[in-house]
Amino acid sequence: MPRRRRPTDTSGLLGSPLRNLALGIGFTFSVVILATLAYTMVGWPLGDAIYMVVMTVYTVGYGEVHAIDTPILRGITIGTIVFGCTGMIFVTGALIQLITISQLTQIFGLKRMNTRIDQLKDHIIICGFGRLGNVLAHDLHAGNASFVVLEQDEARVAHARDLGYLCLQGDATDEDSLHYAGIERARTLATVLPNDAANVFITLSARSLNPALEIIARGELPSTERKLLQAGANSVVLPTHIGAERIAEMILYKETARFLRGSGRMRDFEGVLHALGLEIDVVSAAPDSPIVGQTIAMVEREANGAFFIVQLNRREGEAITSPAPDLLIEAGDGVTIVGRGAKARALSGLFTASTFRTSTR
Repeated sequence: MPRRRRPTDTSGLLGSPLRNLALGIGFTFSVVILATLAYTMVGWPLGDAIYMVVMTVYTVGYGEVHAIDTPILRGITIGTIVFGCTGMIFVTGALIQLITISQLTQIFGLKRMNTRIDQLKDHIIICGFGRLGNVLAHDLHAGNASFVVLEQDEARVAHARDLGYLCLQGDATDEDSLHYAGIERARTLATVLPNDAANVFITLSARSLNPALEIIARGELPSTERKLLQAGANSVVLPTHIGAERIAEMILYKETARFLRGSGRMRDFEGVLHALGLEIDVVSAAPDSPIVGQTIAMVEREANGAFFIVQLNRREGEAITSPAPDLLIEAGDGVTIVGRGAKARALSGLFTASTFRTSTR
């Protein structure tokens, strides 16, 4: 039976360029110190000894500082030449090895990443790796979703790749960049740039390149929402709007907000609901809202399965969990609902205009 070859240990002496470089520098520095001490011990001034050793190690050869006319001096000089030049050759080789390996790693790493992107199908494209794009990529990665980040800034691209994400450096407004990201094979595109005009242009380009693509766009100004929808976005997210809703929720319904947002378990639960196409949220019953004066059962019946009510928060602060079907909803109450994404949003007229997080065409 043939002997099985042991795998090469790339962490050994010859497998680590950084270790080679460190050992080479340490060896050469030791030779310089020892040779300098040797010259000073035979009576040379320290400055002359250092000059002689450095000149010899670097093979400059400007000439001898003092006459090398004794066996001891010749022995010191020969040893300095042999060991010093050997150390410098080793250091030079380690530097070349380090630079070459770094360049090859970068080249093959990019090639491997591009190959993986070319193999993606039904994946998600994230345009922009700013604050919102970073959080989005983190959540998608945690959910084991296939995605590729498209970012123009070099530092952000490096950060995304350090996190292990597939990331292309390019302008998302350029159709070629979208092609490289595999937009024809993608399932969803999320454009989360802080520039509304860029998001509108990306939406237009993406919709023309893939008519069946689901597009979720970020908007900074409320007036941009209509433009994004007209450009072809399926959904529009207004982060500032969402933040204001969260603050209002924390002010009006403290206990419910603490329950829904204050624990990692509830955040994980909300993520599971989102993966199932459901959303949990707290909405206010405005005085002129159609749901005021109706019972829980009447509202859920009118919703026709789009959502159901799991908690009612009275204006005075009382939180009623699992409210009875015949319980009346009063003006100013907070209604905690679990809804079916798009279907629930289609019934936004039951609540105030600012109830839901996203808008659809």
